[in-house]
Amino acid sequence: MPDLKDGETAEVKGSARNPYIIKNVGGVYSCSCPAWRNQSVSIERRTCKHIRGFRGEQAEQERLGALPPAVSKTGKEGEDHAPPLLLANSWENDIDLKDWWMSEKLDGVRAWWTGTQFLSRLGNVYHAPDWFVAGLPDVPLDGELWLDRKAFQRAVSIVRRQDKSDHWQQIKFVMFDAPGISGPFEARQKALAELVRQRQRSCCHKEAFKKPFWPGNFTCHGQKAGRASTM
Repeated sequence: MPDLKDGETAEVKGSARNPYIIKNVGGVYSCSCPAWRNQSVSIERRTCKHIRGFRGEQAEQERLGALPPAVSKTGKEGEDHAPPLLLANSWENDIDLKDWWMSEKLDGVRAWWTGTQFLSRLGNVYHAPDWFVAGLPDVPLDGELWLDRKAFQRAVSIVRRQDKSDHWQQIKFVMFDAPGISGPFEARQKALAELVRQRQRSCCHKEAFKKPFWPGNFTCHGQKAGRASTM
């Protein structure tokens, strides 16, 4: 039976006039058909007759059978209160932007670190591997789970999985703010920089801190008065 390499797509004939598109992104198979899109299970657990017909029943059974048990819904995941994120508002040219802080817009997945786990903007848990969160502080952090520019959909397909896969090695947590630290924004930015310096002193992989984004951990960056700086 044919199969798709990571990042490949294939067209399959369905009941609609136009063919459906099957895609493999990081081992997660998706289909553009309504049956796949309307399922309530997590995306790595979804399948449909088009994927089964393309890959074969045995290949799909092996793929789904290799996944860990699904997270129980008895905990009512997602019903927790959404984290208190600062969200964007439209600028109506009615405010003088002089002396305002600005940060680069990254095409990532917004994430709130509670001190123990990552939450989406709606309060759903992102199941990051233990090695990814090791060393993150026990204070709330606001940021994005980021892969690369023009790679938003691939980042989404990774962080929404529940199997804590090795694909998280491609993800970076980019911090914007530390709301749990008291003081004005400038003070919180200094605290973020100190968190990074502390991690650098305690980490054996010091070379990683010379990169703008350190996979599996955190960085912060910003701009003021048109001048960029990396903390």
